[in-house]
Amino acid sequence: MEHNVSRAQLLSGDVKGEKQPFRPPWAVAEIDFVEVCNGCGDCVTACPDKLIIAGRGKLPRMDFSRGGCDFCQDCLSACKAGALVQNVESPAPPWKIKASIQPACLSLNAVICRSCGEVCDERAIRFKLELGGVAKPILDTDLCTGCGACFAVCPIRAVTLCSINEPCDQAA
Repeated sequence: MEHNVSRAQLLSGDVKGEKQPFRPPWAVAEIDFVEVCNGCGDCVTACPDKLIIAGRGKLPRMDFSRGGCDFCQDCLSACKAGALVQNVESPAPPWKIKASIQPACLSLNAVICRSCGEVCDERAIRFKLELGGVAKPILDTDLCTGCGACFAVCPIRAVTLCSINEPCDQAA
């Protein structure tokens, strides 16, 4: 099976092209992104929530520890290089990032916490009360936009974000 990997991925030992930084919404495929993005920083300055930061080689990446993306499209409008592209004829989600709740979750361990569910505008995270008073988080990945708001508020980082190319780490 042939894998298309960027030079940065190859040099970091990622020969399968599975580990990639989270790029801004509507980013083209990583192999194309590193070729097309000129590192100008226009998307970084355009982001009203300061979620896009300059990463390795000045290429933009998302910093979800700062909050969740509301998909305002300011970064998309600012990108003149063509690294962020929305297909208007066949609208697709801005990215293929999804949340995952890890076993270390406070609620799963009988500690009252519903921070992730409270910030989820899409209602992708709900809580189901179980015997013994434990409120188990239920994540509906079909509703999850991968905005990152749940990641930002989790006090112990038990919510992780992963792309379709990189399986979520299930370790606690």
